[in-house]
Amino acid sequence: MPLALYALTVGAFGVGVTEFVIMGLLLEVSRELNVTIAAAGLLISGYALGVTVGAPVLTVLTARWPRKRVLIGLMVIFVVGNAACALAPSYGWLMAARVLTALTHGTFFGVGAVVATGLVSEDKRASAIAIMFTGLTVATVLGVPFGTWLGQHYGWRATFWAVTGVGLVAIAVLAFLVPQDRTRPQASDWRADFRAMARRPVLLGLLTTVFGYAGVFAVFTYIAPLLTEIGGFDDSAVSPILLVFGGGLFVGNLLGGRFADRGLVPSIFGTLVGLTLVLGLMSFAFGNQFTAVLFAGLLGATGFATVAPLQMWVLSRAEGAGQSLASSFNIGAFNLGNALGAWTGGLVIDHGPGLILVPAIATLFPLLALATALIAVRTVGRPLAKPACNPIV
Repeated sequence: MPLALYALTVGAFGVGVTEFVIMGLLLEVSRELNVTIAAAGLLISGYALGVTVGAPVLTVLTARWPRKRVLIGLMVIFVVGNAACALAPSYGWLMAARVLTALTHGTFFGVGAVVATGLVSEDKRASAIAIMFTGLTVATVLGVPFGTWLGQHYGWRATFWAVTGVGLVAIAVLAFLVPQDRTRPQASDWRADFRAMARRPVLLGLLTTVFGYAGVFAVFTYIAPLLTEIGGFDDSAVSPILLVFGGGLFVGNLLGGRFADRGLVPSIFGTLVGLTLVLGLMSFAFGNQFTAVLFAGLLGATGFATVAPLQMWVLSRAEGAGQSLASSFNIGAFNLGNALGAWTGGLVIDHGPGLILVPAIATLFPLLALATALIAVRTVGRPLAKPACNPIV
């Protein structure tokens, strides 16, 4: 595999750490900036909404630009955004910096996947994409726990400075290793693409993704206070437990892909049912430290097992739309779910039954996802195609 693939992996690692590391630092951010935990949780919502808007918009606006230039430009914005997070003097400044950084997320993965497949022969394209997205997996499994540990010991700003450094390394390796475009990309008709994305089965699939991920992130956003205030863990235990969550995510991704290959519709319903059961039992699980750790892993496994089936549904229904735009919309749907879940969890903490019942309230979201998926399946009158499945986050 060419070295340029690993340059893309470095960028994917940095983007992944930026998105998720704030979950482990909510307590530190809320204390220093003198805001509630729920307000700190809205930093996840702000980032996710930035991804939701930025992914399709920047994909369309940069469609005719040389892809290497797009990737480097996105990483420059990424570096500026993370440096602004590290320097943030106030909560509002930090929120604005998070949103700025988020604008790069979806387009980086969409364009990066196209670049990755162009670097190798046709029979190695899936492996090339997998190598690029290894950066995201490593970010979740190792980067986020390390970033949490770093923030707990040296302040949350140190974590953002470290991620800024990763971005600078990514710019350098992208500039030196990724080859120049041989031809200028030909942009598709974005109006036709949007019409294809507006079909009912596609919209229902995107809505299923939003509801499913809202359930995951209503809990994951507040995993640190759940572990410390309900589970009775020390702050120092949060980082190792996030490793367990990352391990569950890794296993869930693999299983979700295999299930989707064997049967797309059964895998959609099966993974959503599994997620519903885990969320429904989590409030009880936090009463015991062993089961709290176990269910942290199960949340990662069942939550991320839904990724491949839901992605394949959207891509299979979005016939006639460019795959980059379809992927961007799906990235947006996942992150809209992140925003909705973080916001809902904050409401439950501040104005509802409190932190302990956040998982129980979150169970409503996968139930809505199951209902939406059932309606979506009934709108489809012919067998599903099986498109190439690029990883989506």
